[in-house]
Amino acid sequence: MDGAPIVVHPPSPTGGRRVTVHGGNILGLAHSDRDVVEFLRRAGLPDAEDLLDDPAWVKWRGGRAHEYEAA
Repeated sequence: MDGAPIVVHPPSPTGGRRVTVHGGNILGLAHSDRDVVEFLRRAGLPDAEDLLDDPAWVKWRGGRAHEYEAA
C-alpha cells in the first residue's frame, strides 16, 4: 500500500472535511473527529478512534489535524 489508506482532505469553504479511503472512495463529510470515527467504524474499523493520529493509517491534508472550520 502506498501511503495512509485514509485521507482527511482540507477544510471546505463551507466547513467540514471530506474523508476518503484508499482508491478515492468517499466516506463522507466530517465536521468533527467523532464523524471521522463513525465513518471508519461503518467501513469496518471498530477501533478507529485510536487510528486518527497514526500516520500509517490517516493522512491529514491541508490545514491542521482535527480542525474542521471553513477554509
